Amino acid sequence: MQKTTDVVRFKGRMKKKRNVQLYIGLGILAALGLFLLLGFIYHPYGTTKMDSAMKLTAPSLQHWFGADNYGRDIFERVQEGLRTSVVIALLSTLIGTAGGTVIGALTGFYGGLLDDGIMRIIDVLFSIPSILLALVFVSLSDFGMTNVILALGIAVIPSFAKMIRTEFKEQAKLEYVQAAKLMGASDFRILFRHILPNVMPTLINCMFISFNNCVLAEAGLSYLGIGVQPPQASLGGMIAEGQGYLKMAPHLIIAPGVVMVLLLLGLGLIADGNARTFFVAVKGKKKE
Repeated sequence: MQKTTDVVRFKGRMKKKRNVQLYIGLGILAALGLFLLLGFIYHPYGTTKMDSAMKLTAPSLQHWFGADNYGRDIFERVQEGLRTSVVIALLSTLIGTAGGTVIGALTGFYGGLLDDGIMRIIDVLFSIPSILLALVFVSLSDFGMTNVILALGIAVIPSFAKMIRTEFKEQAKLEYVQAAKLMGASDFRILFRHILPNVMPTLINCMFISFNNCVLAEAGLSYLGIGVQPPQASLGGMIAEGQGYLKMAPHLIIAPGVVMVLLLLGLGLIADGNARTFFVAVKGKKKE
């Protein structure tokens, strides 16, 4: 009896810890969201306006985050860089989610030769880091934001496909799926009306992880100069530009670096903080 009580207490502590991580992550993302919204209200300089007299100026009341090597306001450029990262990561994740869910659902539900053939290709792509796949795709096309989105979206499809395939394969064996088949439900209805809602917690968790990876990959591509092109700001590009002035003007790197770390930290905490609990709670409130 005592042992059972200890197990229950341990699980309760672990659940509470996961919830704390979740709320901290949501708090960080909320703060970054307010930071982005401020950019639509406060933008006195613009992200491309140059002022030679303000080159490498340290943070002040005039330029809250200082000015870069061209005299551009870093505060506004960090806002644009964060907005760029979020848009690219969001659209890339949606592309990966759509493609990976369709592939994973079909292969997991039907199995057989379809599963064997497609999953062999997915396994090969999955063995290659997504940032390398994106690097290849971008290198084969013109640089720019649209191509980065497409490249990252295609690169994350294998991870979604493998995860969703496993979930659909397990769900397809359960009694409610067999009952739906006996009642004459179409395969499309079974896949996306019955099974998909039951794998949504896993899918949402995978989306947070993919979003995190896409933010990091976009920053890496921009840092290498093959991602978002100047004069459009990106966090990775700003870090690349500022590294040559690290000793004389470290604020060029500190501001975009801190914002990127906070974004990755917030997303990571949400993914680790039990996204399943969050999804179930939201679903329960809707039912009420």
